[in-house]
Amino acid sequence: MNKTEKIYVAGHRGLVGGAIYHRLQEAGFTNIITRTSAELDLTNQAMVNEFFEQERPGYVFLAAAKVGGIHANNTYPADFIRDNLQIQNNVIDAAYRKGCKKLLFLGSSCIYPKFAPQPMKEEHLLTGSLEPTNEWYAIAKIAGIKMCQAYRRQYGFDAISLMPTNLYGPGDNFHPENSHVLPALIRRFHEAKAEGLPDVTVWGTGTPRREFLHVSDLADASVFLMENYEEEEFINVGVGEDVSIKELAEIVSDIVGYQGELKFDTSKPDGTPRKLLDVSKLERVGWKAKIPLRTGIEQTYQWFLEHQDDFRR
Repeated sequence: MNKTEKIYVAGHRGLVGGAIYHRLQEAGFTNIITRTSAELDLTNQAMVNEFFEQERPGYVFLAAAKVGGIHANNTYPADFIRDNLQIQNNVIDAAYRKGCKKLLFLGSSCIYPKFAPQPMKEEHLLTGSLEPTNEWYAIAKIAGIKMCQAYRRQYGFDAISLMPTNLYGPGDNFHPENSHVLPALIRRFHEAKAEGLPDVTVWGTGTPRREFLHVSDLADASVFLMENYEEEEFINVGVGEDVSIKELAEIVSDIVGYQGELKFDTSKPDGTPRKLLDVSKLERVGWKAKIPLRTGIEQTYQWFLEHQDDFRR
C-alpha cells in the first residue's frame, strides 16, 4: 500500500478498528478515512453505496460488526445475525463495485465447530456443529468468509479474511452484561476489591480453555497481511497458546490485587470446551504475536483504571 493511498477503516471506534487505525497511523499512512455509525449506517445499503461512490477508497479494513459475549448472543440472536449479514453484504459488494483494490474482512474463531480438533486449522471450518450460544454470530461470519471467496472467484476481487482468536486490550468493552470474559473479569475483580467483597463468582466450571490475542497484535497482523497475503483461504490469527478460565481468573485477580476467594457457578454455561487456533500458516507467511498475556492484561487494567469513571455513566 502506498502511504498516501486512501484507506477506509470500517468500525474505527471499536476495539479492533481503533487499533488498526492507530497502527496505520504509526506506519505512516496519511489518507485514512472513517465514519461513525451516526454518520454512516453500514446496515443501510443505499448509504453504503453512496459513501463508496463518493470516497472510492483503495483499501478497506472491515472491522465493523455487532459483537458481544455469551449473554448478549443468547439474548439478541436476531440482531446478531441480521446486523452482521447486512454490514458484510453492503460493504463487500460496494467495495468491489466502486473499484476498491483490496478488502480485509475480520471474522472470529467462533466460526469453528464446537468440538473441532485442537488446535483448530483453517480446513476445520464447516466440519461439525457450532456452539449454540453464539451460532447466530458465527453463521454471519462464515457467510462473510464465503462472500469474500465468492467475489474473488467470480469477479477476481482481492478480498482476504482473517480469523482472530479472543481479543482484548485497551479500549475494550467492560459492560457488566455484554462484555467478553477477560474485560468482564477485570471489572468484576476490581469492583470486588474496591467494595471489600469476600469472593468473586465466575460463570461455568473454569475448565474451558481460551486463547487471548492483544488487539495491538491483531492490528499489526492485519496491516501485515493486507500487504503480504492474497489467498482465497482465510487465515487464523492468534498466539498458538491457551489458558483455562480458572487460570485466567487467577492472573486477573493477581494483577488487580484482589485477596478474596474465587468461586465458580457451574449452573452457568461453559461454552466451547477449548478454542485454540493453529497459527502455523500465519507464521509461514511471516508474522508472529509479540505481546505476552500477563503484560497485555496489565496494560488493559491500567487503561481501565484511567477510564473507569466513564463506565459508571
